[in-house]
Amino acid sequence: MKVQLALATNDPNVPATIKNEAEKVLHDVPGVRSAKVLIDIHAPPAGAGTAVIAQRLAGVRHIIAVASGKGGVGKSTVAANIAVALEQSGARVGLCDCDIYGPSISLMFGTRERPMATDDNKIVPIEQYNLKLMSMGFLLDDTSPAILRGPMVTRYTQQFLRQVDWGELDYLVLDLPPGTGDIQLTIVQTVALSGAIIVTTPQEVALIDARKAATMFEKVNVPVLGLVENMSYFVSPSDGKRYDIFGSGGGEREAKRLRAPLLGQVPIDIATREAGDRGIPIVAEDRKSPVSAEFCRIAAAIREKLK
Repeated sequence: MKVQLALATNDPNVPATIKNEAEKVLHDVPGVRSAKVLIDIHAPPAGAGTAVIAQRLAGVRHIIAVASGKGGVGKSTVAANIAVALEQSGARVGLCDCDIYGPSISLMFGTRERPMATDDNKIVPIEQYNLKLMSMGFLLDDTSPAILRGPMVTRYTQQFLRQVDWGELDYLVLDLPPGTGDIQLTIVQTVALSGAIIVTTPQEVALIDARKAATMFEKVNVPVLGLVENMSYFVSPSDGKRYDIFGSGGGEREAKRLRAPLLGQVPIDIATREAGDRGIPIVAEDRKSPVSAEFCRIAAAIREKLK
């Protein structure tokens, strides 16, 4: 029996391994007297030489991606406050801002400190509110845009994940950019994710894109831990009346459609916005506020899902 295979790789060990293992399997097939495997080696596609096989990060128990299909749904606010809530539960937590073009974690945590490097060329993350942080915002000035093509974005993303000295962590929260593009694919190919959280708002225009984000994770075998409905409603401070500004029930319906839990419904809140602008996540500033309580419930649900 003769088998012809075509393989695209830069690793000289891969063809020999596949050849030997395939011939062993074929020899064990009843009726096969001899087996020979021929491998035609091709050059990999452009950019494939820099691909990284998804692996666990040493010392990090769980890596959680916080994603959205579209921008403007408050994903970074959700990621920041979930990270703080997890830390306040006694966990060791890191937060990586993977939005290379539009980083916001440096502002939301109120620090412009520049990262340092160790002797072995590891990046030392910034520490704030007992969290380890990394963001492109620590490397750029406020007015400096990240003018980068796709390969450089891929490289920065991989460096933020693998070259940062995260140390021992229970949770590493990844604040992803909106959409389903290069950065998302780089992340799922670089590190083994424990799960993803999809952030949406109640209206249909946001839910459509949330479905796309959830479907992307499904296609790469990353479990969706649940949905967070942000800007769910507004409670008037003058009379306590609730207003469903962006509609109601959208997150719950979408969670049922995706067969994932609705982890929480976070209201629009002036104090939350003001705290973020001051560089203090609301959970760190006022743990007793209704919004902080909701983020703490979301964090508890995440811990339970990842047990």
